[in-house]
Amino acid sequence: MVARAARATDLADLDAGISDCFACPRLVEWREEVARTRRASFRDQEYWGRPVPGFGASDARIAILGLAPAAHGGNRTGRIFTGDRSGDVLFAALHRAGLANQPTSVAADDGLALRDIRIFSAVRCAPPDNKPTPQERDTCAPWLHREVSLIRPTLRVVVALGAFAWAAWWPVLRQVYGLRPPSPRPAFGHGAHWSGTAAPDLLGSYHVSQQNTFTGRLTPKMLDDVFDQAKQLAEVD
Repeated sequence: MVARAARATDLADLDAGISDCFACPRLVEWREEVARTRRASFRDQEYWGRPVPGFGASDARIAILGLAPAAHGGNRTGRIFTGDRSGDVLFAALHRAGLANQPTSVAADDGLALRDIRIFSAVRCAPPDNKPTPQERDTCAPWLHREVSLIRPTLRVVVALGAFAWAAWWPVLRQVYGLRPPSPRPAFGHGAHWSGTAAPDLLGSYHVSQQNTFTGRLTPKMLDDVFDQAKQLAEVD
């Protein structure tokens, strides 16, 4: 898997490699079990049931780094943050920011297009209880590192959705940019901002999970503020 990620020549090649990964037995078993049993409301749909590649512009100036695909979202539709409540919140915000052509993301063929944005996750398979292990994160990391390498020429800002994604970014500095991560690591928080001289700026946002959005911990205004800051830092109109 490490070798396959390293030799990916472009994003399409990388996406093909990600979609055919079987490196983590627990995640493989879970994603395939979910695809077989299905949720009752989606029983008539064929699930993707594989690792979920990134999505968005190949010349992105802003990247959104999430945790992992949702069992009945990306694991069903084959596109990250697509077909679940978290995606409803995220893409509505991107549309308000002028970074998406529509406010919804319901299926891989729904016509959604992103401008100056690419979205990917630290772990590419849906994990049980939405909780990948640190070992699974580290095993999956070569896909993330290669994806960042491929968009490095244009990438200016990374928005980490949640503490897990925030922590997953620091090894990228060493592997992709040849930089020593800061010590101690900057603390995650909504609106947290780390700026490096030779790497993209890092912004923190609470995850767009129902647990955060339904309770008001993350509001549309809070999310809008993060994307407004990201656009300013990336010099995106």
